[in-house]
Amino acid sequence: MDFASLMSAEISKSKSPPTQPKSTKKFLKKSELEAQRQEAYLKEQANLQRQREEKLAQKRKRDDEEALRNAERDEKRQRLAEESRIRREEEEAQAETHRRKRLGLPELPSQPQTDSSSPTSDHQQDIPPATLRLALRALSEPTHLFGETHAQRLKRYHALTTPVPNTPKKYPGPIATTLEPVPESSMKVPTTIPSDLAARTFLYRQLSSYFNLLFSAWSATLSARASSVSQTPEGQRASLTLTNCITSLQPLFKKFEQNTLEDSILRPLLQIVSAAQERRYVDANDGYLRLSIGKAAWPIGVTMVGIHERSAREKLHKGAEEGHILSDEVTRKFLQGIKRCLSFAQTRWPPEDGGQIMG
Repeated sequence: MDFASLMSAEISKSKSPPTQPKSTKKFLKKSELEAQRQEAYLKEQANLQRQREEKLAQKRKRDDEEALRNAERDEKRQRLAEESRIRREEEEAQAETHRRKRLGLPELPSQPQTDSSSPTSDHQQDIPPATLRLALRALSEPTHLFGETHAQRLKRYHALTTPVPNTPKKYPGPIATTLEPVPESSMKVPTTIPSDLAARTFLYRQLSSYFNLLFSAWSATLSARASSVSQTPEGQRASLTLTNCITSLQPLFKKFEQNTLEDSILRPLLQIVSAAQERRYVDANDGYLRLSIGKAAWPIGVTMVGIHERSAREKLHKGAEEGHILSDEVTRKFLQGIKRCLSFAQTRWPPEDGGQIMG
């Protein structure tokens, strides 16, 4: 190999490897700079988000481990406390036995084991602590109470799940009641109060079934609305009206169940419901007005013009002295609830006669 070839080989080795051609742009556009800045910002945010998720996962794992350790520690502390209590009671019993022997007193009679520490003292089946916690949580009850042992927790669970004897059955509905519902074909109420007790009880069943049917239809109508309507202030006000109406009529249902509704209220109530079932809503509204206002004097404006007593002046104060039906808050509320039921009924079941539509 000659000298020229050697020199050319060395020169080729000393040359740097080919690199990518650099940008020949001397200036960059503002949009390109903004794109580069945006890309760098997104990469930085992605890294931060990944770091936050990793920290959150680590924290969640530490919290779970800490909760598990605390649960095991609490269970161990309770078990040791229970064992210490049993040991202390045994020592106290032995000391009492020795004292009685020393003093020559008769021994204590052996009592059956009825201590609350025994889970099966009340012939109740024992449940493992983990299963018992899940069962209490399913009942929406606290899994632990302060200073509560496993036996006490088991007793509380059995008290919640054991049915109470002699409890009347409650039939489901918008207003749960002990009165058995009747079919819709038998809901037509009479206009007079029956004399015997069985017929009166059946009448209360008819009234409760009719109002529950009306509330169910009302609730279904509100549920069928679009979310754009139900979320408006007017839609929320309509739902609140239904809730208030159901709450107001609960005392009336209690009177139905206990057969304590006065005849002075039951008689016009039958006329109102009978007219509403026949879609005579104007007549039903007249019955409501007779029941709520009646013939009581309702003075409007100035009631005392001079110093002399006028004729029939005492009628203005007679109602206030004797007490009006609307002076009772509970009665006033369920009467207003009945009026709202009439307003919905004429919308849900409109009358055939246009003259029977309430204003």
